Amino acid sequence: MISNSQAGGNEDRSLRAAVGELTVAGSGAVEVASCGDASELEKALERGHETLVVAGGDGSLHAVANALHRRGELGGRTMGLLPLGTGNDFARGLGIPLSPEAAARAFLAGAARPLDLFVDDTGEVTVNAVHLGIGADSTREAARWKRLLGPVSFPVGGLIAGWAAQGYRMLVEADGETVIGPRHKVLMAGLANGRYIGGGAGTLDPDARADNGTINLVVSRSRGFWRRATHAVRLHRGTHPMELDVYRRQARTVRVVCEPVTESNDGEITEGVISRTWTVLPGAWRFVVPPAGG
Repeated sequence: MISNSQAGGNEDRSLRAAVGELTVAGSGAVEVASCGDASELEKALERGHETLVVAGGDGSLHAVANALHRRGELGGRTMGLLPLGTGNDFARGLGIPLSPEAAARAFLAGAARPLDLFVDDTGEVTVNAVHLGIGADSTREAARWKRLLGPVSFPVGGLIAGWAAQGYRMLVEADGETVIGPRHKVLMAGLANGRYIGGGAGTLDPDARADNGTINLVVSRSRGFWRRATHAVRLHRGTHPMELDVYRRQARTVRVVCEPVTESNDGEITEGVISRTWTVLPGAWRFVVPPAGG
């Protein structure tokens, strides 16, 4: 099991309880590796365990997926997840309980399935979702409030970013075809592997699945303030695809060329992005999903 060594008291207690569930169930000894940085994560992966359970959120899972990708070992391990993060959007999309103890029981009852990932032209892997524009601006603002407000930081970040949003010029292509050109301002371009973003505050694409072999692309145009406010409400409810200013399609490759924007990749922020190309990796890793998950 891989956990974050920076976890606080409550998370530490939850982790011990989850490990207890796994141990009592007779699954054998559970080795816990506490990792505070990339070098410690590499050492944990060097131990060669075939089954890895990540105790953390989307960021922790993102770090492990990228480490395995760099090592060429994505397809050689079986993965599980005990949600201990603030957002836990990937867990929500798979139907993994957000209580670590319940998630441990779901892991024992679940089955490993091949799930997709995305990889961009810099070699970075996406587990749940990547988005550029207002969604990433919201994530950046939420990060400033996360320690104080916890999950409430996500809607607060959305309000702050939405108030100031003006939109960005973007060329968005899906499998070589232009979805929207730079003549129009874009509020957000999102690529969904899982359904949710922002700690469940937003449904990026209600039809996204991590096993459909495609990228679910969502592009939202930028309009006036009240249309943006309406869009935010519909994004939360997952009804935004009905809007005329929202473009949706599935693709195997997505390319974005734009003026400098903020990118959020599984909640990890990169500033000043001007170009990216993503490609889906169908069935790239094996993930234990609850019986009713997905």
